[in-house]
Amino acid sequence: MSERLQPGDTAPAFTLPDADGKQVSLADHLGRKVIVYFYPAALTPGCTTQACDFTDNLAVFAGAGYDVIGISPDKPAKLGKFRETENLEVTLLADEDKQVLAAYGAYGEKSLYGKTVVGVIRSTVIVDEEGKVERALYNVKATGHVAKLLRDLKVETA
Repeated sequence: MSERLQPGDTAPAFTLPDADGKQVSLADHLGRKVIVYFYPAALTPGCTTQACDFTDNLAVFAGAGYDVIGISPDKPAKLGKFRETENLEVTLLADEDKQVLAAYGAYGEKSLYGKTVVGVIRSTVIVDEEGKVERALYNVKATGHVAKLLRDLKVETA
């Protein structure tokens, strides 16, 4: 089981391909806050709801100084299809070997329909301008999570 991050920890560095195969690094976002969210699979109902909620609020988050990055173990081609099918604007990255998921504590044992399985733990980590963990949220719900984040981060919506 991977270790969960705590506020004040240095966020693990990463460079992963996006839906177009372009490499994106956490370091590219130094100087801005970053919401890094981890989800199990593109083109599934819960993950679609969450990605659409982030896309719908992208301008609000950006106005408050936050970039948003979604990471899953999907291949870049599937992320591209996800983006096109759902008109997503959020940056989606592919972590096929699950090393970044594990480094962030977002991969390990979880309960699914009463059974213990190993997989992606739906999580959100807020990284500050210096690359430190500001908040680490684990086992979040897909539905309503973005609205809760907006409230918790005190981000003003229109």
